[in-house]
Amino acid sequence: MKKLIGNLMYGQSGGPTSVINASAYGVIKKARENQDIIENIYVMKHGIQGALNEEFFLIDEDYNENIELLKHTPGSAFGSVRYKLKSEEQDDSDYKKLLEVFKKYNIRYFLYNGGNDSMDTCSKIASFMKNQSYDIHIIGVPKTIDNDLPYTDHTPGFGSAAKFISNIMAEICYDMSAYPVGKVTIVEIMGRHAGWLTASSALASINGFGPDLIYLPERPFSIERFKADVKKVYDEKNHCLVAVSEGIVNELGEFVFASKEKDNFGHSQLGGVAAKLSQLIADELKISTRSVELSSSQRSASHFQSLTDVEEAISVGEKAVELAMNGHSDVMVGIHRLSNDPYQVEYEYFNLAKCANEEKKMDDDMINEEGNGVTEKFIQYALPLIQGENQPKYHLGIQKFAKIK
Repeated sequence: MKKLIGNLMYGQSGGPTSVINASAYGVIKKARENQDIIENIYVMKHGIQGALNEEFFLIDEDYNENIELLKHTPGSAFGSVRYKLKSEEQDDSDYKKLLEVFKKYNIRYFLYNGGNDSMDTCSKIASFMKNQSYDIHIIGVPKTIDNDLPYTDHTPGFGSAAKFISNIMAEICYDMSAYPVGKVTIVEIMGRHAGWLTASSALASINGFGPDLIYLPERPFSIERFKADVKKVYDEKNHCLVAVSEGIVNELGEFVFASKEKDNFGHSQLGGVAAKLSQLIADELKISTRSVELSSSQRSASHFQSLTDVEEAISVGEKAVELAMNGHSDVMVGIHRLSNDPYQVEYEYFNLAKCANEEKKMDDDMINEEGNGVTEKFIQYALPLIQGENQPKYHLGIQKFAKIK
């Protein structure tokens, strides 16, 4: 097969992770190794918005030091975006602009790094370019701390977020046990429809300092049952540590706490669950409480990067370039777990449209019968993903991050 000779365009989209820039490193590294095919590397500033506005970073030798630092840099080093492409039937102006940009810069490889909504963007662009007979290979590079992309065993970003959450929960647990009579501490963890992140708090229990109760979106949340659970634990221990997902739902499948505000993709604004549950416990059970919202620290804590996660994030970036150069398009890179002990994976690919329109939730047998904790199956699934440390780079005691200008 004759390989296309041209330029590669890469971008980041959606909520960042602490290892999304490691995937950027993988893409850039592999592309540089194939400069007989990929002549230039363009990175979009703020994702697809950068392509539409013709705002790019041309990756040359001046970036070498910062490219290495990408492996240690949280957030989206090149800028992210939440931009929803309308269907081409509704409005094809964005697609026409992209085609114009692709032709102008001879873009023959387009790689987009993101979650479900980003895979939807990729799929729409691939379909339009195919209908226009423009020869380009479009690959989705997976990332999301939520771990809810289908088909792939797990997503880069989840392992490091799980490592951060489990260690923070252990620290909170140890702190709250200092007093003979403690509080009910409720920790709110990200997760709109899937409880992978909240469940990872249970990993802290391996060393004896984990949460007493865990509530996930996969099981209906009952206020009355919650109060009974908390009272039972508190009566036994004089303190209680709770991990709760921001996306818990009632028996009707409605968010227990959500604002009326929605983002560009129609998602409800979540947050404040821990504070509201804490107030409920204080008011009705008359127990002293504290609420903790981990918020964006879950996805930005590069000092808790899992080495496994970093290495896999790099690998999916490299694999995306390989797939594109070998003629694949309209697919997302996936991770297939071969074994747990020793932990081994291989890389595969899946249809973009399918990946964009499904969400992977936790297996039912990963959640205990009471709906307030997890089973050993989840522990064995998640534990390999948090192994190893990617030691930060420090200057004067402060972490060094890539500075992309």
